[in-house]
Amino acid sequence: MTALDVGRQDRRRLTVGTPRRRLYAVRTVAVLAAVSGVNYVAWRWVGSVNWHSWWIAVPLVLAETYSVIDSVLFAIGAWKLRERGEPPTPPSTPVTVDVFITTYNEPIDLVMRTARAAKAISHPHETWILDDGNRPEMRAAAEAEGFGVITRGADWVDRPRHAKAGNLNNALLATQGEFLLILDADQVPEPSILDRTLGYFKDDRMALVQTPQWFENVPESDPLGSQAPLFYGPIQQSKDGWNAAFFCGSNAILRREALMQLGITRYVREVETSVQRTVKTAKKLLARARETETDPRVLTALADAEVVVDRARVEIAEGEPLGDVTYRFQRGIDAIAFRFAAADLEAVRAELQELAAMSTDANTFAGLDDAALDVLGQRDASPVAAIESIAVLARALDVNRDDEAQPVMPLATISVTEDMATAMRLHGLGWRSAYHDEILAKGLAPEDLETMLVQRLRWAQGTMQVFFRENPLVQKGLSFGQRLMYFSTMWSYLSGFAAVVYIAAPVLCLSFGVVPVSAYSFDFFVRLIPFLVLNQVLFWVVAAGRPTWRGQQYSLALFPVWIESVTSAFENVFRGKPLGFRVTPKVRDESQARPRWDLVKPQLVAMAALVAALVMIAIRYLAGQADGIAPLVNTAWVVFDLFIFGIVVKAVRYTGPDAATPAAPPLEHETTTVGGPL
Repeated sequence: MTALDVGRQDRRRLTVGTPRRRLYAVRTVAVLAAVSGVNYVAWRWVGSVNWHSWWIAVPLVLAETYSVIDSVLFAIGAWKLRERGEPPTPPSTPVTVDVFITTYNEPIDLVMRTARAAKAISHPHETWILDDGNRPEMRAAAEAEGFGVITRGADWVDRPRHAKAGNLNNALLATQGEFLLILDADQVPEPSILDRTLGYFKDDRMALVQTPQWFENVPESDPLGSQAPLFYGPIQQSKDGWNAAFFCGSNAILRREALMQLGITRYVREVETSVQRTVKTAKKLLARARETETDPRVLTALADAEVVVDRARVEIAEGEPLGDVTYRFQRGIDAIAFRFAAADLEAVRAELQELAAMSTDANTFAGLDDAALDVLGQRDASPVAAIESIAVLARALDVNRDDEAQPVMPLATISVTEDMATAMRLHGLGWRSAYHDEILAKGLAPEDLETMLVQRLRWAQGTMQVFFRENPLVQKGLSFGQRLMYFSTMWSYLSGFAAVVYIAAPVLCLSFGVVPVSAYSFDFFVRLIPFLVLNQVLFWVVAAGRPTWRGQQYSLALFPVWIESVTSAFENVFRGKPLGFRVTPKVRDESQARPRWDLVKPQLVAMAALVAALVMIAIRYLAGQADGIAPLVNTAWVVFDLFIFGIVVKAVRYTGPDAATPAAPPLEHETTTVGGPL
């Protein structure tokens, strides 16, 4: 079948939407897979855990439970699989659009290639290059061809930059278009990209339309698993059915109104939280100070401060403007601190005058003039720790957020990837999103293993940062389905821990005879095999001909990356350890063309252990130390794991796309979706 034939098939899928018969088939298999998975894991917990080897038996059944939950979440998503079909026609009235091309240190020629394609977009728009590297040569090249360039201003100096999110937030406040098309520096758009997506925004509550990311430099074998046809297809379509299709950082159109509402709402919430926390802390400080203080003057000052704090609490509860509340709170506490310090200052003045009268040297106190005493009387010199602490808290309350370059940050800055958190917050405000399954831009995927690992780690770290900071299961405003759809993506990155168990269990069984399952009986197989088969059938039915095997391989083969993403994100969120940020290189470094086996040491160790286990079981069979079905089951398991890990060897040996046989370009919009030639 030729690429054109595949494209024609995709056109039919694009134009008809989700056929009812297909949806029924997906739902039937989803129910069967979910039921079989729950039946299997329940039986495992109740009837087959080998408690004599609990130290591996319990981790194994936990890993299996994890996998069943993962499968059930996938089935729940597939229940509302939504293939939207042909998009709505563009709005009849003109709308303004800003096209943002984000860049930091990518080659100028690459950025300009994208900018020229953006300029050729048929719908009227303004094209902007967002150069976060602030390169004079980039500005010169862009302005020579009439492109606008936006860089960070002085307000960002010595303040958090927030990587790509900060770059986009800065540009948002410097432009005015009603809609934004966001493109990475390598994502070359089709001229029709806006005509094919703006129609969705006839829905006044539509905030985001995401399109696939498709890469032109990926060979058909896709050794690095770059194309992600399952994600940029059935998974996003499943989330779309639950109104949870999310922003993927590029090739997306967003409504400015929605972003600005999000930014302002978050700003108000954060200021309100800060004010409430400050007032609560001030109340505790006052209570603690009263417990140990005996000086009547200090107790009077503390009582006055408590009146100010209580008034602020009442005003917040009554919905008074936070700016007014914080102003009165600051002035009230400052007045008490200053009054108390002034009273102490008068006593100091009297003592100094008495000492000066008794002094034989008229110049002893000449330096202590009124100006010096006024400095001593400033509020920072307050001698009462409690009042001074509250004064410091009051001065820290700043509705202008001087700690940030700009008070309003529409795109989320809580992770190294701004996209998912932004979409989740938009959904929490009641906005809608759409996934339009049509390739409307073509980009460049990593061309070597090291670059791919950097990219995957950053994606996973960003997702887990969001999970630890804003767990979707407890976020207000999200529907039940939206919570599950966001959670399922985050849950998937915990697979690295399960993978370690899936490697260790068969190795222990074959090498040392440690059996984590009490009995490989008929009950075991009659439950396990249907679950495994139905799970694969579900993938097959949902994928509808799209290749999914490479993604399944990498879900296991990249287990060290997934583990690092979870642990490093946890350290960052809860212990403040920086993650660091690396932009994914867009051009292969030919100086690093040698195979990098060092990048996959954990996988090589796992493969060596699996091979050693096969050798050990052969020896144990020859020595008469192995019998029964358990070794056979685990031998098959080891062979399967080795087959999965084979992709790692292929990835290390991959030298980039063959220049003589470039990847086929995407067809015109009528004949392409994410499941095109690949």
